[in-house]
Amino acid sequence: MLKVGDKLPKFEGINQDGKAVTSSELIGKKLVIFFYPQANTPTCTVEACNLSDNYSQLKKAGFQLLGISGDTVKKQKNFHSKFAFPYDLIADESHDIIEKFGVWQEKKTFGKTYMGIVRTTFIFDEKGVCTRVIEKVTSKTAAQQILEG
Repeated sequence: MLKVGDKLPKFEGINQDGKAVTSSELIGKKLVIFFYPQANTPTCTVEACNLSDNYSQLKKAGFQLLGISGDTVKKQKNFHSKFAFPYDLIADESHDIIEKFGVWQEKKTFGKTYMGIVRTTFIFDEKGVCTRVIEKVTSKTAAQQILEG
């Protein structure tokens, strides 16, 4: 998994509107990239809505936000439209970005082991250097976790 001090990996992803978003265009502002397992699921919705509800505070603190999951562009578009998120959601069906950040890992639920996205938030400075990794994301207070750092 990416750690504090690592550089923002080079990537290109497709957002909910089918537009390309590249890592190079995200340099210059503080950046929050949050990975979530699946669009429109209860916990992921709580997290994304918490970030949306606190977006003005995050923006005031100088952050830009980007959400990434392995969902299709269509699923991301539906999720984005349903909740009117003020930030982009990237559809990483190939898991290229997910793997570069190291969040595709073995998980266990109800005794069943499988591979999936580990909910993780990465914070980068204006130069694209990772300053924080939040591995124990609390969906209901995701924005506060970012702001208290």
